[in-house]
Amino acid sequence: MTRRAPTLEDVAREAGVSRATVSRVVNGIRNVDPAIQEAVRDAIERTGYAPNRAARALVTRRAETIALVVSGARDDSEGEQDAFASRVLADPFFGRVVSGVIRFLRPRSMYPVLMFAGTDTARQEVVAYLRQGRADGALIFSTHAEDPLPVLLASEDLPCVLFARPATPVPVTYVDLAHRDGARLAAEHLLARGCRRVATITGPLDLPAAQDRLAGFRETMERHGHPYVPVAEGGFTVESGAAAMNRLLSEHPAIDGVFAANDLMAQGVCQVLHERGRRVPQDVAVVGFDDSGVAVSCRPPLTTVRQPMEEMAATMARLLQEEIEGARDEPTAVIFDPELVVRGSA
Repeated sequence: MTRRAPTLEDVAREAGVSRATVSRVVNGIRNVDPAIQEAVRDAIERTGYAPNRAARALVTRRAETIALVVSGARDDSEGEQDAFASRVLADPFFGRVVSGVIRFLRPRSMYPVLMFAGTDTARQEVVAYLRQGRADGALIFSTHAEDPLPVLLASEDLPCVLFARPATPVPVTYVDLAHRDGARLAAEHLLARGCRRVATITGPLDLPAAQDRLAGFRETMERHGHPYVPVAEGGFTVESGAAAMNRLLSEHPAIDGVFAANDLMAQGVCQVLHERGRRVPQDVAVVGFDDSGVAVSCRPPLTTVRQPMEEMAATMARLLQEEIEGARDEPTAVIFDPELVVRGSA
């Protein structure tokens, strides 16, 4: 026997409210108490109710879809664009982003559309997609500082929220982490372990986040009597972390502590240290950044600075919804606090 699809009445009964209240929540009408909205969304989740999107779109005049846009490759060749997409999809960081976005959107019967904007043509396609109303707004994840997409969207007055502070001022809402504070936590932990010859591997230094992590680490080391910190630039990949660690060991073989600006690079650091017969953490302590799945699977498990990506991504989606609904007139910034997670590598 075919199972009956859940109805508005089922949701209303589950939430203990009227059918009209459920309808107002489903259709995005804002004069509903937030606690009741949450109860209705929980009931939707439990019952598996799926609104008729076509009928709802007629009421709300919205697509009920947002664009999840990753913008970044600099080379316009087709091969580079394919490689860029593959790198993004393989990065555990992005999986956490998608999880956080879906966590917010699903109870609201909204859906993400993944778009890669690695060329000028692709960026124009994103702008056109939004202008045509095929998505109600965009969550933008830029991988290089000169990305023109945030400026394009702002100039068109299209709803968008950016992950991370833009390198140049743009009138858009963004969500970010207090990166300097995170680097401070890493430096203080290495020093507390007794490390005295500490180096750091940065992310690409055209990115504000990489600049802030380096500045916070250097400032903390200097305050504790270590004015010189060897630095090698990486690219937020395992391979770049390994290459940077090899360079550092060649120039500074007595290193006893390393702060890598993300977990993938820290994994590369641990691989090189193992190959060279250096024990982690007995000979060299290693601290990463992000608290991604890599941190747990690494051997030994990584001590790392937690970036609450799921919460940050969900907050981006909430801010975008507010912008779409006209609940906010001016750009805003939400900055999350980092947390040190101590495991086996330091």
